[in-house]
Amino acid sequence: MEFSNFINGISSGAFDQQFVKLYGNSEKMILRQRARFIAAAENFSRLFPESDEISVFSAPGRTEIGGNHTDHQHGCVVAAAVSADIIALVSYHNEGVIHVVSEGYEPIDISLDDLSPAKNETGTSSALIRGIASAFSENGTEIGGFNAYITSDIPDGSGLSSSAAFEILIGNIIDRHYNSSSVGAEQLAYIGNCAENTYFGKKSGIMDQLVSSLGGFVFLDLEKPDEPVVSPIDYDFRSAGYYVCITDTQSSHSALSSEYSAIVSEMHHVAELLGCKFLREADEEAFYQQLPELRKKCSDRELLRAAHFFNENKRALLQAEDLNNGDTEGFFQLVNESGQSSAELLQNIYTAGSPDCQPISLALMMTKKYLSGSGAVRVHGGGFGGTIQAFVPNYMVPGYIKEMERLFGVDSCSVLNIRNIGGFEFKI
Repeated sequence: MEFSNFINGISSGAFDQQFVKLYGNSEKMILRQRARFIAAAENFSRLFPESDEISVFSAPGRTEIGGNHTDHQHGCVVAAAVSADIIALVSYHNEGVIHVVSEGYEPIDISLDDLSPAKNETGTSSALIRGIASAFSENGTEIGGFNAYITSDIPDGSGLSSSAAFEILIGNIIDRHYNSSSVGAEQLAYIGNCAENTYFGKKSGIMDQLVSSLGGFVFLDLEKPDEPVVSPIDYDFRSAGYYVCITDTQSSHSALSSEYSAIVSEMHHVAELLGCKFLREADEEAFYQQLPELRKKCSDRELLRAAHFFNENKRALLQAEDLNNGDTEGFFQLVNESGQSSAELLQNIYTAGSPDCQPISLALMMTKKYLSGSGAVRVHGGGFGGTIQAFVPNYMVPGYIKEMERLFGVDSCSVLNIRNIGGFEFKI
């Protein structure tokens, strides 16, 4: 679309119905998005003044509802795409270079002539862009250059998976223009996950990318990750009288890739000793029967983390069943059990190297005190830092937000909307 048409369309409300689909139908939210997109357009125009034709994209964050660290062992997960997203204004060109400017970060230039991994890019957005472009090239699909200005309202290190949203965003920018969307949402998730594992250097499962790319509230069975079973969940927490609240404890987990990778490696080690590659393939009873022998070759933490997987994998399935059956109380009991297992068995509430720094534990403790048996609470996402997730009765939400902000600062607690759309391109 022409840049001027985009600006006029935002001002006139021509994009409001698309905003409603992605962000909710409150007037306050629509006005906020109008201002956000206008500001992004102004920054894009300043950076790339020669661009008359633009495309505009969005990719959502995700919230993990159930199945903490089960996906990388081919387990089951309950998760949903959320209204917090990353957006990009893009112009395409034939220069053979990807130019990306993300708000608050240094510009990135990736030459399409050399897409091999670069050691000095490990853990950076440059690595993700290079890895995604490389995957397109290796798969025999088209790639090409573009200019992009990117801005996000997903807090970095918040547990809402800004990295997966970024990967899905870049994938959509390439796929929709150069391949007429032929690669598709599911394959874009695998491309993003490959870039994260191989180029970025973070071992992770496919859950984050799948939920961001597909959108919606879903149960995922990843026993065969190349053929994931995706089952929509028809449940509205607000209609049931609860809000999903995410509290950022101001302890970013964005620099904790080694902690997450250790969970993956340790679970893999136990699986291998049980004759499998992934714990999903292992016999749970054999695990418990062989504990004395396994302990000779495994650390106690490895065994505890494996036990967490076996229980958490079953819990995710039960959570989905409870939600589909409208059994809110049964679901909340399972959420609380999940949180306890993450703390005691998975041990991802704080880092072993900094036992005096435990904001997640503090947030969990204060939430339980405030809720007094209502709703439920657990660590959110990868853990060690970042966020907690609470299911709070509607009438308690204002007070809960006030209590969390008293501890962690203004705007630290947010209420999520479920987004039914994954990667998205705005059209006029």
